[in-house]
Amino acid sequence: MKKKIEKLEIEGVTYVPESSINSLAAKNAVGLEYVMIRTYSAGVHCGWLEKREGKEVTLLSSIRIWKWSGAASLSQLSQEGTNDASNCKFGMPIQKMLLTEAIEIISMTNQAKLSIQSVESWKQ
Repeated sequence: MKKKIEKLEIEGVTYVPESSINSLAAKNAVGLEYVMIRTYSAGVHCGWLEKREGKEVTLLSSIRIWKWSGAASLSQLSQEGTNDASNCKFGMPIQKMLLTEAIEIISMTNQAKLSIQSVESWKQ
């Protein structure tokens, strides 16, 4: 039986199968910034910033960061990603999400984006 490759690291860059990324959101995300949003009451989310209007933020391919490990703070997570993916609980990507009460928008590095997108979705 063939083992499915979930991610592959080459020279410090992590690659994931295209099928594991929300393809519609990825196509719509051209030219958009990948950000981390901390909200007043809905937690932390990462995704492509489609629109910001006051405290309302629309993200494409939004991933809820329910629990993280391998980074001391959101600041570190947004810049380096996680080095302990097996202990993270990240939700499955949502094609489009409107978040109200955004209180922090954090720019993310490509390294952090790839790290977060490579964590297997937490499901029950």
